[in-house]
Amino acid sequence: MATQLAPIPTGAAPERFANPLKQIGGLVAQPAVKRSLPLIFMLGLVIAAGIAWATLSTPAQKVLFAGLADADKQAVVSALDAANIDNAVDGTGNITVGEEDYHKAKMLLAGQDLPKAAPGGYALLDQLPMGVSRAVEGERLKQARETEIARSIQEIDAVAEARVHLATPESTVFVRDQAQPTASVVVKLQPGRALSDAQVRSIVNLVASSVPGMKPDAVTIVDQMGTLLSKSADGLGGAGETDKRIEFQRQVEDKVRQQVAQLLTPLLGAGNFTAEVQADVNLDERQATRESYEKQGTVRAEQGSWTGNQPNAGTPGGIPGALSNTVPAPGTPQTPAQGGTQPGPNGQTPAGPVTDALKQSDSFARAYDLGKEVSVSRSAPGDIRRLSVAVLLREPEKGRRTAMEIQQITGLVQAAVGYNAQRQDQVTVISKKFTGTADAPVAPAWYEAAWLPMVVRNVTALVIALLVLLLGVRPIAKALMKKREDAGAGAKLAFSNPAASPEEQAAMAAAAAANGGAGPVSIEMLDNARGYDDRVGLVRGFTRENPARAALAVRDMIKAENGQ
Repeated sequence: MATQLAPIPTGAAPERFANPLKQIGGLVAQPAVKRSLPLIFMLGLVIAAGIAWATLSTPAQKVLFAGLADADKQAVVSALDAANIDNAVDGTGNITVGEEDYHKAKMLLAGQDLPKAAPGGYALLDQLPMGVSRAVEGERLKQARETEIARSIQEIDAVAEARVHLATPESTVFVRDQAQPTASVVVKLQPGRALSDAQVRSIVNLVASSVPGMKPDAVTIVDQMGTLLSKSADGLGGAGETDKRIEFQRQVEDKVRQQVAQLLTPLLGAGNFTAEVQADVNLDERQATRESYEKQGTVRAEQGSWTGNQPNAGTPGGIPGALSNTVPAPGTPQTPAQGGTQPGPNGQTPAGPVTDALKQSDSFARAYDLGKEVSVSRSAPGDIRRLSVAVLLREPEKGRRTAMEIQQITGLVQAAVGYNAQRQDQVTVISKKFTGTADAPVAPAWYEAAWLPMVVRNVTALVIALLVLLLGVRPIAKALMKKREDAGAGAKLAFSNPAASPEEQAAMAAAAAANGGAGPVSIEMLDNARGYDDRVGLVRGFTRENPARAALAVRDMIKAENGQ
């Protein structure tokens, strides 16, 4: 008779893979594995302590260079390895070094001119292939010019990096279609540095002079924070004039404040006073023109005409040889004097105004020059309308300043700033206690020290290692040593009684182990047990050693309970 076996489900897993946790528990329960668990745990703690030490003792990494070519990366890494500076390449391809070695690596690579800069400037023109179009050639030329201008701007001490963008329109023969070239400059300044107005104007003129046809107003300069540095008065309208006025007023106040500081520093010492100045400056520009004329003038030109003799004028006549026959002299026009008459031809005095008997009529046009005076006056801005100066003196530690001393200092300040009572200037000097010490430098806080992060990392790693050793390795090692000693004591006790059976020898070894290897359990040990757990262990050991006596003791206890 054939026995039909039940089919095994194809989807069911074998028994040994059905419960992995059970398999792992069985593996751990094996005697060899169980004996080696403390050693495995100790090794795991040591490995964890090593990983913690390696993680915490490694300083924080900082990117040294980003986006370098492979050749530059190889040269930089070789230079750092030669200088024994730890470096690494992260997942993005950037070279990183520790924070402590960052500046040292920067200086080392800068001294070796690493990384090599990419070809720029007019060197780009040498890489042009043959047969390129005119458009590509023009773009390369513009790129070369931009690079050269940027390099020139980077020569300024306050500028770390610079980029220049030129917008040069195509040239045309039509005048109305011509556009002016423009330029924009982005500068990255050194930490803590700023460009003065003179330096900004220098950059503007440098860029404008480098491009044909470009005017300085067409250049725009921006820093890395997005601040517009090139401020044109024409482009900003009233805002530019306002900035100029504020800047001029600030210069006047700084000049007066510097004069006060130079005067009081030798007298009072640095940090023993403070001065503030408020200047009302007249920045209005005035122009005046005046013309004046004199009443009396002189003849500049005369033009006219006159007609001849009258038709009825008589011819000369008289007795020949007589004086009356003499022809009179030609008459000349004369202006009659006021209040009198001119004498006649022969000394006679006419009754009316004398006229030329030979002139019939005249017509004249005369031009006169008048006196003229032109006066042009121009008042330049910058006059101080009113000046206010406040000076605060530090009160001495012992005693107080007298009113005469304060008055003398006030007079000195008035003389230094150009005090004018007609302008209603005001100078105030007082002496008070200062709340803080001005001349004492402010020390940085201890938690901002550069050495603190490194010390914290090392101390933390050391503390973790010590905790692992004291709380993990030491108790395990101590337990292993105690267990070994107990096992040795039990074996020795069983060996000392060879007449006992193997079960009794095992019981004596277990009792010795439970008793710390001190020997067989006695009644005195049970009475002197300290705790409940120790008493239970001793009872177990006593039961294993003396099963008959234990049975009799249990019988007696049962009878005692029944008798009650």
